[in-house]
Amino acid sequence: MNHITLTIDGRKVTVPSGTTVMQAAKQVGIHIPALCYDPELSLSGSCRMCVVEIEGMRNLPTSCSTIVTEGMIVKTHSEAVVESRKMILDLYLTDHPLDCMTCQKNGDCLLQQYAYEYQVKHSSFEGRKHQYPIEDDNPFIVRDMNKCIVCGKCVRVCSEVQGRSILHFAYRGFDTKISTAMDTTLAESDCVFCGSCVAVCPTGSLLEKNMIGKGRSWEIEKVKTTCPFCGVGCNFDLNVKDGKVIGVTSNPTSIVNGRHLCVKGRFGTDFIHSEERLTSPLIKIDGVFVEASWDEALSLVAEKLSAIKNKYGSDSIGALSSARCTNEENYLMQKWIRAVIGNNNIDHCART
Repeated sequence: MNHITLTIDGRKVTVPSGTTVMQAAKQVGIHIPALCYDPELSLSGSCRMCVVEIEGMRNLPTSCSTIVTEGMIVKTHSEAVVESRKMILDLYLTDHPLDCMTCQKNGDCLLQQYAYEYQVKHSSFEGRKHQYPIEDDNPFIVRDMNKCIVCGKCVRVCSEVQGRSILHFAYRGFDTKISTAMDTTLAESDCVFCGSCVAVCPTGSLLEKNMIGKGRSWEIEKVKTTCPFCGVGCNFDLNVKDGKVIGVTSNPTSIVNGRHLCVKGRFGTDFIHSEERLTSPLIKIDGVFVEASWDEALSLVAEKLSAIKNKYGSDSIGALSSARCTNEENYLMQKWIRAVIGNNNIDHCART
């Protein structure tokens, strides 16, 4: 593979040919701001926050889509670049609600972060503002199109990763927006509510409905764990506040699934603190279920199974394992039925 040597902010960098300026900068620890860029999605170059100054080039090209060339000299934070980014943020704030104090995304919003970094406190322009109704007619996602910056990340992740193509760009000019087919709500569309659009949204335009009002980003502890809903083994972060799980957010370091989850994994956490959830084993005494310890429950099961085996033989017992268990737990189940019970009467709910 050919390699290219270039200079970024006075530092020599050698990268494989085909590398973008943004990727090259990242390799040497230089951060270039971006709102529409995502390493898992196709290049868009639409937000213009990642512009850089390249010697010999007119204007300021986007670093996310500009391929490095031999001897290229790049400045990522020159006076012209900083001024351009400030103007871009100024334009974004022209039609963006400045309600950060009450926004659920406060502290976890890229637009807010960059506005703080470049000290853009308000817009210098006046004009018409959008007044879209907030869409919350489904149980999982709240869409506030007033906070949308039309970066297109939700469109691309829905099409390129999930293969659903539920979201698209609609209308033109100032009226351009992210829309479903026929501009219906998500609930009325064919959306499967995987929540990938929520995971990539850089602002408060798309939010997990069940987490709104339950905690701010700096109050939440994130605990990485494995999803219990099936045997795929997806990882995600449990969002914990005051010892209570308030929701789930995806973790890009997850080996199996990255940031992508199904509707159950991302939004099906309400059972954790449900009043109807069983938190201890129940055994039936005189026809009534009563709470018992695990030792009592397991001893009773072993006693009953032993009696059945002694009376009717090992073939009278079978086991059905679950896709909600880990591979290790399913292995132990089949080992137990074969080695302890003494037969091969084992099946699995995921076998079709």
